Amino acid sequence: MSFTHVKFETSAGTFVIELYHRHTPRTCHNIAELSRLGYYDGTVFHRTIRDFMVQCGDPTGTGRGGESVYGGKFEDELTRNLKHTGAGICSMANSGPDTNGSQFFVTLKPTPFLDGKHTIFGRIYSGMGVIQKIGMVATDATDRPRNPVTIHRASPHVGPPPDGAGGSGMIAITGGVTPALALTQQ
Repeated sequence: MSFTHVKFETSAGTFVIELYHRHTPRTCHNIAELSRLGYYDGTVFHRTIRDFMVQCGDPTGTGRGGESVYGGKFEDELTRNLKHTGAGICSMANSGPDTNGSQFFVTLKPTPFLDGKHTIFGRIYSGMGVIQKIGMVATDATDRPRNPVTIHRASPHVGPPPDGAGGSGMIAITGGVTPALALTQQ
């Protein structure tokens, strides 16, 4: 059975991503397997743009690194069924078509200009308050947080983790798949 959720324990709190396996199976496998292997543990949110998105997943912390579980980069899984229609959409960061690695971002608002450019692989299942808090941190001129926000541990789960996101920021989205967003590596 495939992992359905990934829990991220960070210095700002805990959030959980629900994976959209039906639409983007290779991308979901990549995120879940990197988490299982400890790839994200100790990495930072290297880019935060208030009222836009927060980005992480680069082991170098520069926004220029990271590889997929497939070795290097892998192809996009773009679908018309997923759009960047609101906050909490999880998409792969990239540097152009078919350049997905380990980096991803979470939207803080609707970003329809990213549709068709970034693979949407999930949504924030719980802990949206944590994502919003990360989106409000002070940054430098390059959008890098002045005080690091670190991912202590990422762990994949079959079904929602029993302890969710530990309280604050819990959201529930019903009615099917929430449309999604996208962003580029920097």
